[in-house]
Amino acid sequence: MSYARQMLESDSASTVDAGLLADTIEALSDCAQACIADADADLRENDPDMVTCIRLCLDCTDVCTATLGIVSRRAAYQDAVTGPLLEACAATCARCAEECERHADSHAHCMICGQACRRCEQACRNLLAAPIS
Repeated sequence: MSYARQMLESDSASTVDAGLLADTIEALSDCAQACIADADADLRENDPDMVTCIRLCLDCTDVCTATLGIVSRRAAYQDAVTGPLLEACAATCARCAEECERHADSHAHCMICGQACRRCEQACRNLLAAPIS
């Protein structure tokens, strides 16, 4: 069990499902890490065609990290703030995944990053659709 899930389950102050929120936090963290690693691997390719992938991975890392910080503050979860952030994160992850998928056949690191981005995109969308009590 992740620390995020343990922390969320230890406190009943949230207005959103703890399991769903923990899944999103885990996906955000995994995606940011995958994007950092993929950007580094892309740089080692020394291929000008990878520039867009590198930039999108760096953007995705930043957006996921910011979103992670905000949604981790469970007691302050407010749809008016988190909604637009989750929307932006889902869109950024989708665009990064598209670019990574273009290179997936020739670069395993891009395939892995694309999968992490798609998982994060879906987790953000699931949290957006969740009822808030």
